[in-house]
Amino acid sequence: MRKIALLLFLLNTAFLFAQKEISGVVKDKAGAPLPGVNILEKGTTNGVSTDFEGSYRIKVKDGATLIFSYIGYTTVEKQATSGDVSIVLDQNGGQILSDVVVVGSRNTKRTVVNSAVPIDVINVKDVTTQSGKIEINQLLQYVAPSFNANKQSGSDGADHVDPASLRGMGPDQTLVLINGKRRHQSSLINLFGTRGRGNTGTDLNAIPVASIKRIEILRDGAAAQYGSDAIAGVINIVTADNVNELTGSVTYGAFNTDAKGDFLPGTPNTKGYRLDTKGNGNSYGKDKSLDGQSVKVAANYGVALGTKGGYANFTGEFINKEKTLRPAYDFRKGFGDAQINGLNFFGNLAVPIGEKTELYAFGGSGVRNTDAYAFTRNDGERVVESVYPGGYTPRITSKINDNSIAAGIRTETSGGWKMDLSNTFGKNKFHYDIKGTINASLLDKSPHEFDAGGHSLLQNTTNFDISKNYPDVLKGFNIAFGTEFRVEKFEIFAGEEGSYTTYDTNGKPITDPTTQSPPTIPNPDYDPTDPTSSPTIPRPGSSQGFPGYSPANEVNESRTNFSLYTDAELDLTEALMVSGAVRFENYSDFGSTINGKLASRLKITDHINARGSISTGFRAPSLAQVYYNLRFTNFNASGATEVLLAPNDSPVTRAFGIQKLNEEKAVNASLGFTATFGDFTATVDGYYIKVKDRIVLTGYFDASALNLGVSEAQFFANGVDTSTHGLDLVFSWKKSFDFGQFGATLVGNINDMKIDNVKNGSLDADTFFGKREKAFLLASAPDSKFGLNLNYSLHKFDAGLAFTRFSKVVLVDYNDEDDVYNPRLVTDITLGYKLSKSLKVSIGSNNLFNVYPTKQDEQGNTEAGGYWDAVQMGFSGAYYYARLGFNF
Repeated sequence: MRKIALLLFLLNTAFLFAQKEISGVVKDKAGAPLPGVNILEKGTTNGVSTDFEGSYRIKVKDGATLIFSYIGYTTVEKQATSGDVSIVLDQNGGQILSDVVVVGSRNTKRTVVNSAVPIDVINVKDVTTQSGKIEINQLLQYVAPSFNANKQSGSDGADHVDPASLRGMGPDQTLVLINGKRRHQSSLINLFGTRGRGNTGTDLNAIPVASIKRIEILRDGAAAQYGSDAIAGVINIVTADNVNELTGSVTYGAFNTDAKGDFLPGTPNTKGYRLDTKGNGNSYGKDKSLDGQSVKVAANYGVALGTKGGYANFTGEFINKEKTLRPAYDFRKGFGDAQINGLNFFGNLAVPIGEKTELYAFGGSGVRNTDAYAFTRNDGERVVESVYPGGYTPRITSKINDNSIAAGIRTETSGGWKMDLSNTFGKNKFHYDIKGTINASLLDKSPHEFDAGGHSLLQNTTNFDISKNYPDVLKGFNIAFGTEFRVEKFEIFAGEEGSYTTYDTNGKPITDPTTQSPPTIPNPDYDPTDPTSSPTIPRPGSSQGFPGYSPANEVNESRTNFSLYTDAELDLTEALMVSGAVRFENYSDFGSTINGKLASRLKITDHINARGSISTGFRAPSLAQVYYNLRFTNFNASGATEVLLAPNDSPVTRAFGIQKLNEEKAVNASLGFTATFGDFTATVDGYYIKVKDRIVLTGYFDASALNLGVSEAQFFANGVDTSTHGLDLVFSWKKSFDFGQFGATLVGNINDMKIDNVKNGSLDADTFFGKREKAFLLASAPDSKFGLNLNYSLHKFDAGLAFTRFSKVVLVDYNDEDDVYNPRLVTDITLGYKLSKSLKVSIGSNNLFNVYPTKQDEQGNTEAGGYWDAVQMGFSGAYYYARLGFNF
């Protein structure tokens, strides 16, 4: 027995002496400490992160090599030959797959390559210095495999906020975080256009690009970890925290107006086809070779707070972008990108108040004024002809205010527990002003501009999160749990009377249709042989282009949400990791839901990992989907009709058999692998997403018998079940030679969505969700998108060349005919040169060869009344730009 005890003592002693404790400090070249640097014992999962003072302490095997990695800095490997290993990291920005990420795992040691789910890490500085795109949505469209967004026209509010999505799902099925905290959504709900029809979403373009350090995109279902909206994945925006550095840029760009060519056979040269945006919307200016001119000025600066790693970082950004006008049929004159004039501010700060405790805050404020085309009116009646000869295109202008502030305290106890208590507030407000319009029921006395009211959404979220890492449990164990309480409030506020009222022949608001009648115009469809046909029809009331919200439309509704979650990760061996999460949520308006997730990663070799996950998820109906209501004029091939979009809880909705909205329910599964061979990395991930009870916007039902003053009605309903299969690909290679540094990245997405079931109940299926509505849903993303990005740099010069191919998209027009948009290849190019250490000039072009979507038929039956719908890469053609970047 004594011999056994002695043997165990000797073995234990040998093991202890075989390990050593290493400590040190990690700083940047300026001597500032770097908190959060990832330090990993090579060949193991043993790792730590530096604290707020850049210090670390780790036990490693004798002769071990330490790997130091940090976003935006060159990864360094250093052998632990002594007890003190302190290093200085150089800024690089080239690290992608080895970066520690915030999203997808609450384990602070998890990197992109060894995560169990697919995550893109996008270094925004790298992307913005090699692209002319000035908004986040457009940047991500061309660098993230399954991200889709583009501009729309004639789609009311969607012209002002670009709907964006992951893996072909809805804009509201992707959760957006800022520094790991839930971002509030836009108050806008998309009613027209293509992508995001019937959905709300988050306005990414309200966040100044210059304030962003990196963007993490989790391409996997994550409702069990983060709650509602994370069915398709999560986008986490990490904001800048650098100090003692002034960076920024001034960018100017414009679009080529020449849309003549193979894509528009038989069409005369449309160069100079210009609307006068200052007038009534139907007069023309002089010829122009360029339009959509844009100027963007951005600056970012940070200062150190104290000597222990505190910082305050601030960003200001100004954007001014003019309209684009693209070819349209003779009677549809207004079609193109909206005008944008915006000013955004964002701040991010942290102040250490103890050895392992800090206060932090971040937030921003922005205002965006926009001016977009509505659907062109072709009225030839006297009252309109005298004001707008030849017809007119009303303009929807909006003022969008977006404000947010988050604050909290995070600490680490002596026992290693990390705690984070925070509160995040956000509010988005839209206010509409309709110009170049008319209330035809007022005849010649009508104003040409109306305040149409608007809507807002407020969200306040309180979080408490706790986590701890146990490196000695097997090969590493991380546990996290927390709670969240959220309050949401949605409002619709009324506009001025003339924007929503129909007047009688005496100019009085119609309150009693039995005794008051509006002025009339001849009925162009009058059939004297048909006794039901009338020779005249009423003049439309309200502001044309966008009817104002009336007091009857006003909404002031709120709800609360409470949730509890726990998740854990366990490295069973150095090769096998498993993780799980469970989340309980309770909403005050529809009840409770419980969701779970399991994920795993297997290290097959030193260079190849396999990974997979399966989860359940949900998305709560947005307050806008529950309470939004509006009367509007719908234009199609048959002319104009008055439509009521009834709120979900209204008697009208119930009369048609539409039930109370409930949450969408999802099952999400993925399987893939990662590979790293020297300078080459690859990730391939397949996915399956099944969603039951998706909330959709129905078609138009005949409501003429209900005496509502409208001929049609539509609703939001849990209307369809869908299933989506797809594949994401990311291949990256970077190599330095004596004659320069080369880089190549291939990203791709293959996506196939099917509608499994239409839940129309006793209602007519073709009206409830017919061929046209189905096409809009299925066209949320092209069937495939592939991008090849090539980069080269040598000394002061760099160049980039990108090719992006969008597959065919099919929509259905008002004549129930297919609108086929053929595959397109878009080419971008950029050239840059450093004038000095602090200045760099770049020139380039997006869509260099002026490629357009396929032109549709001459009937003008597309959704927005132009040559194209809002598909693929947009419809404004080639964009040329020049930028001066600075860094002091």
